[in-house]
Amino acid sequence: MPAASGWTRQQLLVAFALYCRLPFGRLHYRNPEIVRFANAIGRSPSALAMKLTNIASLDPAITSTGRAGLRGASANDRAMWEEMQSDWEGFAVESQRAVGEAMDAAEPDDEVVGEADADRVGEDRATQTTTRIGQSFFRATVLSAYNGRCCITGLSLPTLLRAGHIIPWHVDKSNRVNPRNGLLLSVLHERAFDAGLITINDDMTVRVSCRQAVDNDDFYTTSVSRYDQQPINLPEKFGPDQKFLAYHRENIFQQ
Repeated sequence: MPAASGWTRQQLLVAFALYCRLPFGRLHYRNPEIVRFANAIGRSPSALAMKLTNIASLDPAITSTGRAGLRGASANDRAMWEEMQSDWEGFAVESQRAVGEAMDAAEPDDEVVGEADADRVGEDRATQTTTRIGQSFFRATVLSAYNGRCCITGLSLPTLLRAGHIIPWHVDKSNRVNPRNGLLLSVLHERAFDAGLITINDDMTVRVSCRQAVDNDDFYTTSVSRYDQQPINLPEKFGPDQKFLAYHRENIFQQ
């Protein structure tokens, strides 16, 4: 492959989209996904893997644990990181378009979650498409951040996992696609979180509501109550925002 010039915006969009969807431990040039995307954008797998680790150096969730990534992030990398953080939905749509153009076909949306369908009645087709892309991006990014495991139980079966919102979908439109407004939970614990039966303390431990305590229910005890005060498994990147968790404790959790 001939020597490449500076990274174009389209190439950066693809790289950032890939960073969001890959666990930190898979950001290496032998990863088949990196090889495939590198070929699609005209970069070597080594160059794309290096770009991904440069992006990782901008992620506080990575650097706060002592993992630094590579310290070669460019001004354009930093600018796109800020752009992504300020408009997650816009980034999801534009990066999806860039990936589709690079691969000559749009990525499949098979993993789109459906919890917001009730909020979409009356939306036009373009808005629904944006919503669908955003949901798919959110789920894929949260799945990647938590390495495909429920942050409370460690469950890893994809069909029983949900990328749940901390501040509900219908409450905060600006953070619908923000992965820091997400937790990867089992179906049971996602429903319990939405109902305010459980929440996450500021020290990242689980708190179980006493208001809905169930006597003589062994399943509830072993599946929910037992996790009270237990630490959650923190994500590798895009850690939950403390402001969002505080909102959940104050407005949704059944004290």
